[in-house]
Parts: sequence; C-alpha cells; structure tokens
Amino acid sequence: MEASTQPAQGERKLESEKAQRIVAAMRQSVGTRGAAGATFDHVAREAGVSRGLLHYYFGSKERLLVEVVRHDTELRVANLERNLASATTLDAVVEVLVTQVRSFLAEDPASQAVIYEMFSASRHNEELRVEMAQLFKQTRDHIAVALREKQEAGVVNLRSRPEDVASVLLGLGDGFTMQLISDPEWDSDQAFDLGIRTARFLLGADD
Repeated sequence: MEASTQPAQGERKLESEKAQRIVAAMRQSVGTRGAAGATFDHVAREAGVSRGLLHYYFGSKERLLVEVVRHDTELRVANLERNLASATTLDAVVEVLVTQVRSFLAEDPASQAVIYEMFSASRHNEELRVEMAQLFKQTRDHIAVALREKQEAGVVNLRSRPEDVASVLLGLGDGFTMQLISDPEWDSDQAFDLGIRTARFLLGADD
C-alpha cells in the first residue's frame, strides 16, 4: 500500500502553488541564461522561495528541467486533443495541426528555449535523455490515439499505422518550428504549404 500512495503524494506536492512558481521561474531562467546558467540560486530568487525548497520539490536541477518540459508538453497535448476531438472533417484535422504549430511559434520564447536547451543537455545526461524519450513517446501515443479515433469515425483514412503517421506529423511540426525559431526571416510559405499537403496525404486526402 505504501508504494501505491507515494506517486499521488508526489503529484499533489508538484501541484502546489510554490512548485508551479518554481517551474515558471525555471522556464524563464532557461530562456534567459540557458540550461547551464539556470542555477538553483537564480531560480529560487526568481520564484521567491528558498533554495532548499527546490531540492524538496524536485531533488535535482535535471528533475526540475524535466518537470518544466513535462508541464508545457502536457498543456500542448491536452489542447491538441481537445481541438482534434471537435474536428469532424479531414480539413478541420489539418487546420488543428497547423494551428498547433503556429501557436507554438507565437508562444513565449522561454518556453521554446527550454525544449531545445533540453535536447542539448540530454546528450550529456542519461537521466534527461530517458525522460525526454518518454515525453516524446507519450506525445506520439496521445496523437496516435486521437488519429485512430478519427479513422474509426471515418474522418480520415490514414496511409499507415496511426503511430507512424503521428511520428511523421510530429517530425514535420518540430522541423518547421526549429527552422523558424532559428531563422525568423525565412520565407517559409511555400515550404509550409508543401508540409500541409504532406499532412493531408498522410491523413488520406486525394489531392
């Protein structure tokens, strides 16, 4: 019984107002200083809490970085699932996917920075790599479930398994966002249109 209650207790702990302030402060600090420069001292000052409280809630800087990415990822996935649930045509599904990419590009740069800083940091930290891999898997799985439901409802006619289509769609979205964040002046309209046509093909459009 003790083992089964621990996750719930940890979950409640991380839902506290102070823990959420710490997550927000870490996100901002990484966006400003990078992952290496976002120390517990900086984050504690910005969150208005003691350094010891960061250790109490998260244990390590790596754990806190993971929670920042997890929090942001869960919000995006929940928003995507909610919007896909109301999409009743293939065009509507594509519009939801395109809007998701554009919304991410319009987000606070600090949120974007955390993800890409984590990619870099995870190359040198096995704990981070495993956690990032798990987050990507969860995201793919959620999208695959949503696509499978749309296929069963007759909204789309997937060209491959939902898991494979979800992976390629994520690759398209991640690729465009990384290029546009790196080069905001890039004239991406034609490439973006090609990406949309690719997504439509994967979802079963004939055009």
